[in-house]
Amino acid sequence: MTYYKKHAARLSKEYNSLDPERVHASWRHLLPVKPGLACDIGAGSGRDANWLATMGWDVVAVEPCRELREEGQRHSHSSVTWIDDSLPELARLRAVGYRFDLILISAVWMHLPATQRERAFRIISELLAAGGKLVITLRHGSDEEENKARGFHAVSVEELQSFARQRALAIVHHDVGDTDAMGRDNVSWETICFELPDDGTGSLPLLRHIIVNDDKAATYKLGLLRTLLRIAEGAPGMVLQRTDEFVDIPFGLVALYWLKLYMPLLLTHDLQQHPNASLGYGFAKEDFYMLVGISPFDLRVGAGFVGDEAQVLVGAIRTVCMNIRDMPARYITYPGQDEQVFECTYSSVNRKVKAFQLNKETLARFGTFRIPANLWQTLGQYACWIEPAIVNEWAGLMSGWQVRYDSELVHKALVWEEGKRDTSRVRQRIDALKSSGDVRCVWSNADLSRRQYEVDHCFPWSRWSNNDYWNLMPTTVSANGSKREKLPSASLMHTARPRIVQWWEMAYAQSDMSERFFMEAESALPLLDDGCRDLGDIFEAMQHQRTKLKANQQLAEWEWD
Repeated sequence: MTYYKKHAARLSKEYNSLDPERVHASWRHLLPVKPGLACDIGAGSGRDANWLATMGWDVVAVEPCRELREEGQRHSHSSVTWIDDSLPELARLRAVGYRFDLILISAVWMHLPATQRERAFRIISELLAAGGKLVITLRHGSDEEENKARGFHAVSVEELQSFARQRALAIVHHDVGDTDAMGRDNVSWETICFELPDDGTGSLPLLRHIIVNDDKAATYKLGLLRTLLRIAEGAPGMVLQRTDEFVDIPFGLVALYWLKLYMPLLLTHDLQQHPNASLGYGFAKEDFYMLVGISPFDLRVGAGFVGDEAQVLVGAIRTVCMNIRDMPARYITYPGQDEQVFECTYSSVNRKVKAFQLNKETLARFGTFRIPANLWQTLGQYACWIEPAIVNEWAGLMSGWQVRYDSELVHKALVWEEGKRDTSRVRQRIDALKSSGDVRCVWSNADLSRRQYEVDHCFPWSRWSNNDYWNLMPTTVSANGSKREKLPSASLMHTARPRIVQWWEMAYAQSDMSERFFMEAESALPLLDDGCRDLGDIFEAMQHQRTKLKANQQLAEWEWD
């Protein structure tokens, strides 16, 4: 790494002098006609990432050398987002929850010692989407001095082929003896391309088994799956720890989302969730029924409770944790096995509290809930497709019981309560700022001081129900009407960045809304450190969330003319 830090400017100039069409000519024909989501690992100067972006790809550029990364970012295409990360861990990249249609590892593999390569290949393969392609170029030949200075190791395609067989990746292209694009006689290149023929993890079949085939005496198994799905999609920032195999989240967070799910069913609509409701429910004790005056939307991360409400909430969360541990988590097992899919460790929290705020630290006091990493990835990526299957199975399960409910009522009760599309508090803030400051449309830069305005959900509410402050922007009426349910394009987000950050600074960071603003961002957006207060970092995390939403839900993009 020292070599690249010291020579970043010169190396970037050398890399950028080469035509990527020529460098990657041997496998260029494998690129699909329709661009998707790509990852350039060891992106260096960003040459290849920019090349892919000009062809319509959304690209995540991964580069561990700060000096090279900064050189690349100075000339980066708007459809390229950058991450400071490195092989073999790729911990930050995995935390976002991406699955890529293309992963390019060009002139990087020789930097990995042999002891790290199997693990690196396994982690990379888990980041591929179904049908995704992995392209690795191998460098052969150099002198001993260069090997030492730049940290090169001998590599072979046979080793990669053995790794691919272990991960069920198919070889779709192999090119031997490519000449060096920089004209070095002692250097040659070899390119190998792999393809993942299916989801590669078994997670989708496992979910289908639990949702459709698994025996269910009550709705608890479906409830737990839907709870975890909602957390994986909407609160990735709440992860406590991630390893190659597992993701740990606060057990109290699982219980909180469980309450948000079951409160409308039982407290509002009185719909039984067990064939014999007279037996009661393991999680619905006295504290649960005392939540009747609280809206599920009030149970958002960052909300605070005092006095009796705080004690009732802590009591309800405790009971839910114990019920989840003893019931659905215990009985959700791998097909034909007794091994539990989920592991949970419960810790008792004293109910007698004076105040209680819902955040990562306090919710972790109830223990940890462990999810297989591949399953977590699948839940987050395919949430918009998996949730309807869970809801339909849930409604069908209830229809088989003695009590017959109206189908419309059942589906109404099963709607996830994320609050109304409420922008009133942000409107109040805009009105206050209009009289004393310069409020501008984040998309058009128009002055809103003397004109009507709208509050826009940057990421459309209809596609991702998020009322967080960071997602609410002041816009002109015409811009909001033009945008509708579309996602701001990467180029528009790049142009709007200074206005968005300025809006956050003016409206939230310098007001009594700041604590909620930062806590909501940390919960919902990826890659933010605990206690992050850097608005630039929040914007970068927002960019990654935009890219993820576009890839996962195939959302149409919007440009402001």
